[in-house]
Amino acid sequence: MRVARRLAALMGAVAMLMAVPGNAHAAAPKFSETTTIGTHNAYEKDKYTYWAQALDSGASLLELDVYADSLNRRWRVSHSNPLGNDNNCEYADEPSELYSKDRNQDLGSCLDNMAAWEQLHPDHAPVIVKVEMKVGFNNNVGLGPDEFDTLVSQKLGSSVYKPSDLLGSSYSTLDAAAKANAWPSRDALKGKFVFELTPGTVEESNPFDHYWTDEEYGDHLRDLYAAGNISAAQAFPAVLGAANGDPRTSRYDSSIRPWFVFFDGDAATYVNNGYDTSFYSANHYILIMTDAYNVSPAISSTNPTDAEVATRLALLAADHASVITSDWSAKSASVLASAAARG
Repeated sequence: MRVARRLAALMGAVAMLMAVPGNAHAAAPKFSETTTIGTHNAYEKDKYTYWAQALDSGASLLELDVYADSLNRRWRVSHSNPLGNDNNCEYADEPSELYSKDRNQDLGSCLDNMAAWEQLHPDHAPVIVKVEMKVGFNNNVGLGPDEFDTLVSQKLGSSVYKPSDLLGSSYSTLDAAAKANAWPSRDALKGKFVFELTPGTVEESNPFDHYWTDEEYGDHLRDLYAAGNISAAQAFPAVLGAANGDPRTSRYDSSIRPWFVFFDGDAATYVNNGYDTSFYSANHYILIMTDAYNVSPAISSTNPTDAEVATRLALLAADHASVITSDWSAKSASVLASAAARG
């Protein structure tokens, strides 16, 4: 049965979701009904010289690693330096300044670059911005969920698709809205950024940190909704790590479980262990599958052929992924912008 499914996926590799002339009556797929491609750590200079080039790439997900620098009270963007910036974001907030200014800026400048880039591309396809909070939040020094929301809102305003947008006026939790497939179409999300928040590797390995990003932002969403201020929230927290069944049940208090509709884990773990990933598509949850190159048969993690990427996209679409990610920054926009129908 697994072989048959894989063969079917391979045969469907060319069935990308493109607009078909003369097919004006076909319903536009919803955000939850497609599988797209993202780039891991797209802020690194060896992947793209400038963050604007990462946005140009066509990828549907771009990742930023963010440190809450408690000493300097800044949001740093770096892979391993918590006190400095090491990234391709520029000191640029106008379209004319992109691709030319000093890099190694903080999170605010990355968001400025996005706002400037969007002026050049107002109808861009929706982009998920995955933010790994490397050491978590530090609310005690003014680097908590409220401050994160304020910064994103100030920089990007109505360009962000927020949790309140999914809730609308009909639903009281994100879970209820997702199960009703209240997601808009991909066409309706043109010009939008969607922020995903995940715990960071440093945070996870810190024996003194027992309040990780996912739980803290889940509490934040619950409390904002109770206070009638859910529109202030700018991001969707993700359940991190591949697991079978519903991983929220064992990880979170029942009061915040319904505020998680993003899930993020290793592709090979999901596929090789035979986890029932239909759970995610049946409930219209967003499932990010990372290290997509490593699913058997493994392909290059950086520069596979176009055909290999198309085949991998179709294969993991059949496994119910919403986005597959790897370090495929070397691929053209025609490849990275591909979309398949989600299984």
